[in-house]
Amino acid sequence: MTGQEAADLVHQRAWVGQRPGLDRIRRLLGRLGDPQEKLKFVHIAGSNGKGSTAAMLASVLTAAGLKTGLYTSPHLWRFHERFQVDGVPISDAGLADITAQVLEAAEDETEFELMTALGMVCFLRSGCDIVVLETGLGGRLDSTNIIPAPEAAVVTNVGLEHTELLGDTAEQIAAEKAGIIKPGCEAVLYGQSQGVRAVVEDVCRRLEVPLTVTAPPRMLSAGPEGQTFTYLGAGPYHISLLGEYQVSNAAVVLETVNVLRRRGWAISEDALNRGLSQARWPGRMELARRSPDVLLDGGHNPQCMEALARSLQALYPGKKLIFLTGVLADKNWTAMMEQLLPLAKEFYTITPDSPRAKSAADLAAWLESRGGRAVPCETVRDGLDQALAAAGPQDAVCACGSLYMIGEARRLLGLC
Repeated sequence: MTGQEAADLVHQRAWVGQRPGLDRIRRLLGRLGDPQEKLKFVHIAGSNGKGSTAAMLASVLTAAGLKTGLYTSPHLWRFHERFQVDGVPISDAGLADITAQVLEAAEDETEFELMTALGMVCFLRSGCDIVVLETGLGGRLDSTNIIPAPEAAVVTNVGLEHTELLGDTAEQIAAEKAGIIKPGCEAVLYGQSQGVRAVVEDVCRRLEVPLTVTAPPRMLSAGPEGQTFTYLGAGPYHISLLGEYQVSNAAVVLETVNVLRRRGWAISEDALNRGLSQARWPGRMELARRSPDVLLDGGHNPQCMEALARSLQALYPGKKLIFLTGVLADKNWTAMMEQLLPLAKEFYTITPDSPRAKSAADLAAWLESRGGRAVPCETVRDGLDQALAAAGPQDAVCACGSLYMIGEARRLLGLC
């Protein structure tokens, strides 16, 4: 079996089971010897920023000399990206071997449950000291929540997402995310609305879990090379990730490192600074090339797009940008596009590779009806070629709207 054949076998399963809950993953991991019981974790849930936060934290822990697992979703280009140890994705041979072991033990588990089991076996085999574990959907009933009490339970920015499953208010969604908090851990919360904060505080109070809420960081400088900031008088710290929201995510990392230090993990200031500076998170406000600048961002909800628009305005004040974009029809894509219209010189639209995609022609027609200039394109390659041909050396091109197109754009730009 090859790595791709292993991925294809996992993808044959349904993503979500008819009966939500942890029973299936509990039984599967039991048949595999409960690898999760032999590992240490930082567990991260949230609507936005959890992947970036996980990537920065994993980079810091690796810089501290800890063998660090990183479990994230979705992948941008290769399935292997979901399972990393010290920044290196699982090998073809490793993926094939572990998939065979997991499938031999499997029964009626979902795709994400199989992925979670794959990760647990991978990280135990690799001898990881600690695993940074990102939830897939929600928290309370997410298959990653099968783990014992983590060292730290982290809740990043919470917004309206998957409302049919998680609830239709930020507070209801926060309660699902806070389901990862367990007695015996410490919790860290991204500073946000009082309603969300009250929900998480209540959970921590009932479970007698110490909670840290992040304070606003102080930005010192920001540009295409990265951002420098201080936090509660400490620093300065530098991150290569772009977007003002990433500085707030970095504050979550700083507080999580403080939790880990209190619990006996040796993480020096030098490791903290190196890890933050070296962290990369592809496809999230990623500067892919210069002259013209090409940025790639996988934000795919109105909250993400609002943050992207603010960051673009800060990076390119007064400049109109060229957008390569595609959206899924079941997202609130009109609210997303409304964020981009005031910043756009023109749009090149594509149809993402998903049965839920809105067609490039329909999206272009809607943008034109709102006063934008829009050209529908056949493929991501066609759209990227046209956008780059229209851009002068001083222009900026931003590809955004759906993660389904960002992996392909990265490949075309020679990044993977």
